[in-house]
Amino acid sequence: MAYDAGHLTDDFGRRFRYLRLSVTEVCNFRCTYCLPDGWKRQGPLSFLTPDEIARLVAGFAKLGLAKVRLTGGEPTVRRDFTDIVARVAANEGVEKVAVTTNGWNLHKRLCDWQAAGLTHLNVSLDSLDRDTFRDLTGHDRCDDVIRGIDDAVAAGFQAVKVNAVLLRETAEAGFDDWAAFVRDRPVAVRFIELMRTADNADYFAAHHVGGQVLRHWLDARGWTPAHRPADGGPAQEYVHPDHAGRLGLIAPYAPGFCDSCNRLRVSARGQLRLCLFGQGGVVLRDLLQADDQMPELIARITSGMSGKQSGHQLARSDPGDLANLAAFGG
Repeated sequence: MAYDAGHLTDDFGRRFRYLRLSVTEVCNFRCTYCLPDGWKRQGPLSFLTPDEIARLVAGFAKLGLAKVRLTGGEPTVRRDFTDIVARVAANEGVEKVAVTTNGWNLHKRLCDWQAAGLTHLNVSLDSLDRDTFRDLTGHDRCDDVIRGIDDAVAAGFQAVKVNAVLLRETAEAGFDDWAAFVRDRPVAVRFIELMRTADNADYFAAHHVGGQVLRHWLDARGWTPAHRPADGGPAQEYVHPDHAGRLGLIAPYAPGFCDSCNRLRVSARGQLRLCLFGQGGVVLRDLLQADDQMPELIARITSGMSGKQSGHQLARSDPGDLANLAAFGG
């Protein structure tokens, strides 16, 4: 682990430029692979305040992290979400402010978030079929979500991406529809392999399908791998000369998936998570109460990096202490 002139690295030489910050554990959808029975309150909702978030991001910015993604739960259920975006964007050194959202109110609040400083948008959309979408999420909002995506493209966001969980029953049969979706839309649709968590063992066994089904489909139709930016996420995206958008894959079970890890996570309660599928974390919240705590905050973050492992243990059916993806932001 090292901190030198704004460069944060771990014991394996990986450099970290990207922070995924959960701002809530609450989610208003009931996705079958994550919260099939809906979100259940467990204890007080003591999530990071806008002031604490501003200090946290300022500390990470001093350590060279220039991209911040706001996650949940569903981050936009917070009434102060626009203020949070503004606080994050105001930090010197933060060049990209992104959100991952289920898009439930996207078409209503998009302009406010963009004005506050949001630059990048990821929208969860597991199916283009309205009935399938309703079955997967518990809500009949497929048309609203697609409308919000189109509004975001029209608004000129730096990047608009769509996340779709790869499930056995919705996989290959829907790839043609997704290709049509990105034919004229300059968006990236990334399929995420279903991941094992502490709560979804039976669901995982019944619905998981490997990313090779997508790779074979792409190869057979002339899609080619695109360049991956240094501060990008884990997706390998593919391009095609006849399509304005991209298709991609996030394959956490693939060999070497963790080798290029460039991101850290902080939970909605202020705990640094060195890996989504790890155990425990480093408490930071007590050092977010005053501006003059910055040296101590930076010291704790850098010293905590020594606990980061080379990779997760998903291949051994060990998801760490991750109960569900809403707990730490997926």
